[in-house]
Amino acid sequence: MENLALIESFSEFKDDKMIDRVTLMAILEDVFRSALKRKYGDDDNFDIIINPDKGDLEIWRNRVVVADGEVEDDNSEIELTAARKIEPDYEVGEDVAEEVKLIQLGRRAILALRQNLIAKIHEHDNTNIYKQFKELEGELYSAEVHHIRHRAIILLDDEGNEIIMPKDRQIGSDFFRKGENVRGIIESVELRGNKPNIILSRTSPKFLEKLFEQEIPEVFDGLITVKAVVREPGEKAKVAVDSYDDRIDPVGACVGVKGSRIHGIVRELGNENIDVINYTSNTQLYIARALSPAKIISMEINEETKKAEVRLNPEEVSKAIGRRGHNIRLAGKLTGYDIDVIRDGAEEDVELTEFSDEIEPWIIEEFSKIGLDTAKSILEQDIADLVKRTDLEEETVIAVVTILKSEFED
Repeated sequence: MENLALIESFSEFKDDKMIDRVTLMAILEDVFRSALKRKYGDDDNFDIIINPDKGDLEIWRNRVVVADGEVEDDNSEIELTAARKIEPDYEVGEDVAEEVKLIQLGRRAILALRQNLIAKIHEHDNTNIYKQFKELEGELYSAEVHHIRHRAIILLDDEGNEIIMPKDRQIGSDFFRKGENVRGIIESVELRGNKPNIILSRTSPKFLEKLFEQEIPEVFDGLITVKAVVREPGEKAKVAVDSYDDRIDPVGACVGVKGSRIHGIVRELGNENIDVINYTSNTQLYIARALSPAKIISMEINEETKKAEVRLNPEEVSKAIGRRGHNIRLAGKLTGYDIDVIRDGAEEDVELTEFSDEIEPWIIEEFSKIGLDTAKSILEQDIADLVKRTDLEEETVIAVVTILKSEFED
């Protein structure tokens, strides 16, 4: 009865965890052999017969019959007198197979058996989950919000697997409620202890690339190739696309009529502004396209230092730099070049650092973050725009502009 009850509980566990019969048999035998080793010191002379479907379990201990008083190993040998109590016609030298009842292992051993089995099945289950999700790294995945924490959102997929989306893998404008479905990419899968740690990301450039693949048929079919993706999540992104078919306009196909194709992607990313440009192996043309919508007068490239000096008319500078410097930073990441903007006709301009006695360094740093590092570059901007593009108060911006006008323009 002990055997039946224990195996029935194991069988239920198998059904709950969807473990195949062969795997369960192997796990059960391993667990029982571990128990036998603890009890008898060795398990080599034991046969274990398990049928988890019917709830059958048999353990047989095989020993050699020896003359009375000559037993050297209780586990592998049995005295003739003891053997004849099992079967009266045994002789010295013969093999005796004796059934071991589960109750003989002791109550504590039975409890340990079950705990060991549960641990082994969890380990097997977690290994399978790890392998399953490891193959999905870099792929789109959807899961439901189960719990919202301060530093992460805990998601559950249809099979009840736990997926974590840390705060820094969420777009700034993301706001999810419990039960809501979330899309992202499986960014990484690691085993921590015996438990798989699955990270979902919505900030990875790969997420945007996969959205292009899903939403734009030509990308999915391979007619258009996504060559590079760079992002400042929730703010701006640049995507370089190419096609081996000259009849296809890669940018037009990705954007669609009046932005119809890319609109769904933009909405998914919290209205992230996406620039789609044609890829080219011509470095100068590639940088010029990456700085769009700014129009470039001329460019000097240093291949050794990977730097590009781009000359623009003053009215084009703010377009090249973009809001909070997003455009020029992303252009640099996309092309792999450190891009410096030079204003045409600005030879008399003065570096902002020259005013360090009157303007605090942290304020100069704020302007530098958005590519404004000279007096003229700031004076060319609208005050309201400067406030929006930096973390500075309006009063601070007005004070800086006043200093520059009085010191520089005079």
